[in-house]
Amino acid sequence: MILLSIHNLSFPIEDPVLKFLLVLVIILAAPLLLNKIKVPHLLGLIIAGAVIGPNGFNVLARDSSIVVTGTTGLLYIMFLAGLEIDMGDFKKNKWKSLTFGIYTFTVPFVLGYLGGYYLLHFSILTSILFASLFSSHTLIAYPLVSKLGIAKNKAVNITVGGTMITDILALLVLAVIVGMSQGDVGTEFWVKLSVSFIVFALIVLIVFPMIGRWFFKKVDDKISQYIFVLVMIYLAAMLAELAGVEAIIGAFFAGLALNRLIPHTSSLMNRVEFVGNAIFIPFFLISVGMLIDFKVFFKSWETLEVAGIMLVASIGGKYISAVMTQKTFRLSKDEGKLIFGLSSASAAATLASVMVGYNIILSETETGEPVRLLNEHVLNGSILLILISCTISSFISMASAQKIAESDNEDTVSGNSHEEENILLAINHEETVERMVNLGILIKAHSNTENLFALNVINEDKNESSVKNAEKLLHQAADAAAAADVKMQSLKRYDNDVINGVKNVIKEQNITDLIIGLEDEKGFSPSFVYNLYSGYLQNDDVNVLVYHAAQPLSTIKKYAVMVPENAHKEAGFFHALLRVWNIARNSGANVVFYAPENILDILQKIVKKANIEAEFIIMSTWQDGEKTAAKLKEDEALIVLMAKRGMKSYIPRMRLIPELLNKYLNDNNYLLIFPFSEFDENSPEIRSVGNHGDFVEIGNVIQKIFK
Repeated sequence: MILLSIHNLSFPIEDPVLKFLLVLVIILAAPLLLNKIKVPHLLGLIIAGAVIGPNGFNVLARDSSIVVTGTTGLLYIMFLAGLEIDMGDFKKNKWKSLTFGIYTFTVPFVLGYLGGYYLLHFSILTSILFASLFSSHTLIAYPLVSKLGIAKNKAVNITVGGTMITDILALLVLAVIVGMSQGDVGTEFWVKLSVSFIVFALIVLIVFPMIGRWFFKKVDDKISQYIFVLVMIYLAAMLAELAGVEAIIGAFFAGLALNRLIPHTSSLMNRVEFVGNAIFIPFFLISVGMLIDFKVFFKSWETLEVAGIMLVASIGGKYISAVMTQKTFRLSKDEGKLIFGLSSASAAATLASVMVGYNIILSETETGEPVRLLNEHVLNGSILLILISCTISSFISMASAQKIAESDNEDTVSGNSHEEENILLAINHEETVERMVNLGILIKAHSNTENLFALNVINEDKNESSVKNAEKLLHQAADAAAAADVKMQSLKRYDNDVINGVKNVIKEQNITDLIIGLEDEKGFSPSFVYNLYSGYLQNDDVNVLVYHAAQPLSTIKKYAVMVPENAHKEAGFFHALLRVWNIARNSGANVVFYAPENILDILQKIVKKANIEAEFIIMSTWQDGEKTAAKLKEDEALIVLMAKRGMKSYIPRMRLIPELLNKYLNDNNYLLIFPFSEFDENSPEIRSVGNHGDFVEIGNVIQKIFK
């Protein structure tokens, strides 16, 4: 059948297999060909869409299949922007985002209104809608920036937050103008729009996280979890449309709502990004290219005049807004260029507004010609604006993002690097494997993609069943890590004693962190407590983490962190603290530190440089901390910094912690961290800090580590 259809090939292609094959070939070829000539592949996909589209060689029609998949890609871009935003940074930069949003809405709007009213002689109503076209922007270059690993840069954070503000304002202008053109703008209109938008925002930002937390607790199937995410995106988009705003605002809000439930280092996040960047977003870019018709620019000088004014108002306005933002907040030149690059692309909201305005017929001429709110010259001009603005956005964003990424790499080379870490998971029970892998991924440094080890010690007579069980567990661990794009090194060891086997691997692989998982039903059994204190904790230069997981990490709202007196005097304190910071930073959960006042002073100095949400509560006695731990709610977890006998921070009551956890927190997640008691010879900076105890130096070193 396929051969027959190819033999009788006619354009546009109708055969679904051939259509999809052609699109996949374009998606595959664009990066391979254009990367060699330093052209962003995003631009290549748009151009490819123009060439094969109905206004080019008419190879493919812009039919419902392209539109549906392309719409999903557009929603995906906005969803990812909300999902990947660092909520700690977002809250810190909310006023900066608001300021940028006002700049990037107002400046292009004023330029567009002046051009429309005074140069093109549009009516006031048409001029206002015309001006709003340039206030919004589409984060078309966001996937490119995210790939370079600078999605958490301050400039990106400000731009993403500002995008939400300016797009909402632009689309509200559209709703108002449409209402005015139809003569139904009054008190009832404003009340309805305001109430519906508030209800929409409350449902998405409050109800969605509740539904998501329940779903992720109940459903472990990875495919179902991904489908659930798609359902949330489209449901939020539909609710946004019902509220009177565009679907892209709903998708962005859905990303914010699920932000804390999909950790940035998780396998689900990896799936979400992979499918979006591989299929949906390229389809969107190709569908945008299909709208471009180069022929219209050679038919009418008026179209070129309108397009010129649109380009000046949009590109010029966005540039001025980016410079104003850079100057206002004293950002670097590269950060200012990145803001301009990300915000200069006009596609989604602009296209939506143009099409709405074009379809509104105000009246008819004597010859029966329709008088539209926005004429065909504006429609054609918007196509040229989309092409040129996306081109500028792609080149500027790529150039500035690469410079920022290179600058970060230079900092790493010059000494501001993550300290060396090798994390070992001692796996022995099938039900704990995936949980331990998820914790290992959560606590590791972002740049560490290989130094994660899974170990199973076979302490029997090498019988076939024990060997097969070990291979099964190690394979399960490797699969769980691979799903998050992390390489797990599997280690199978034969030893008469499990603890000795673990000790030997620690020495051989220079392990810095050992993670041990607790079984749900057993918790701290007498035999485990004995092995812990008389075996695992005898490694003086390794952090030992004992982990109990009653629910997925992504569903934890808050971590209560208990820090004993004199903990800051321990050799491994700051190494252990880095693990806590990584948990908070990678999961987005709130952290509440319970510690003596002098330690809280240290933590508060450090937290100013770290992008986490933290509270600090004075813990007068260790018993106060125990009472707080016993009262934790269902979606809250406990982290306790422990100590062995003989260490400066050791408290005799620490021996009672296992009993307390078994009694009160069997249904909660908890993590006990035993910091190492001897300095690692390979970490001179940390050793120096521990010896001198200089709080300022501590802050500087921790800041370097966090970079």
